[in-house]
Amino acid sequence: MRKLLIPFLIMTVTVIMFSCGPDVRQQALKNAEGSMNIGHAYLISGDYTAGLGKLLEAEKVIHDDPYLENDLGLAFMAKERFALAAKHFQLAVKLKPDYIPARNNLGTAYMEQKKWDSAIACFKAISGNLLYATPHYPLSNMGWAYIEKKEYRLAEKNFSKALKLSPEFTQAIHGLATVYIKTGKGYHAVNFLNRKIKKKPGAVILRADLAKAYEMVHQFSDAERSWQTVIKLAPGSGPAQEAEVHIDKLRSMQ
Repeated sequence: MRKLLIPFLIMTVTVIMFSCGPDVRQQALKNAEGSMNIGHAYLISGDYTAGLGKLLEAEKVIHDDPYLENDLGLAFMAKERFALAAKHFQLAVKLKPDYIPARNNLGTAYMEQKKWDSAIACFKAISGNLLYATPHYPLSNMGWAYIEKKEYRLAEKNFSKALKLSPEFTQAIHGLATVYIKTGKGYHAVNFLNRKIKKKPGAVILRADLAKAYEMVHQFSDAERSWQTVIKLAPGSGPAQEAEVHIDKLRSMQ
């Protein structure tokens, strides 16, 4: 019961403070900004529950800060409350239309809700912005949205653009390899991945992609070696468990 009384007490004190004059209002704003900063620090450290609590506390006083709304969106994303996250990202963009990270985050929230067209619209709006330091991120995100829509030509186009800007961007490499595999271009995938893995030998996801590509072109011994590398690089992980299933299947075929 005591816990239920605390929010009421806080709310009551807030109402009183805002009726007392400019000095008290200024102190309330200062306290809210402190909560906002603490909440942001919690997010950076990975403590999303504590971060969300502090950010919601700040939002009771601060109603027009796009950075606060973006942080709230990130906190709700971490909690897998994607619809709520999208609402806060939308507000961040409304308050600051040139806030590109918030727009990219909004696109990501739409993807989590399988709203592919809405996500693509967000990513398109920022991918050509010359002031955005990392345009390969929205381009790659757009590629993944097009994969979900089974529009593989457009997916390939966007992943290729991302790789021109950042040739070693793992998610775009993984994306383009996925396009090749899904469209039956096994040898394209093998050659492409072998080139990229020379510079990223520890990229587990790319090793798994290569194993699948080898399976597609019936190079089963190479596929098993690639799956073994996945297990060696990330023992006990999800990809390692997938590798064990594939290895058992490959051995049963011999």
